Amino acid sequence: MSNWKPITKPHLEGIIEIAEFNMSFVERNLWNQIKLNKLEKWTQYPFGEEGNGFWVVAIIGKRCLYYNDIEDGFNLSNFEVWGEIVEYYSNQTDLLSFLQSVFFRGI
Repeated sequence: MSNWKPITKPHLEGIIEIAEFNMSFVERNLWNQIKLNKLEKWTQYPFGEEGNGFWVVAIIGKRCLYYNDIEDGFNLSNFEVWGEIVEYYSNQTDLLSFLQSVFFRGI
């Protein structure tokens, strides 16, 4: 039996707020262009079922940036239908490190 519980929206908003505080002007500008104004919980089968999905925080084209609260990190997945995460990833990357590595280092 696991003691894991899904992250609450206010807790995730706090994580994002800390990351935003530490962003440079360029990072903040990029973040403001891709972030959702309101976090959305999207489904992901089968790993997201226990927590009723994962919180999506940003959209980049046909990809969604979501917080995997099982692994405590941000991940990027394709999506075909709004509200459904296609791929499950288990990165344990914080938001600022994710933005820096994906968008500013070309990884």
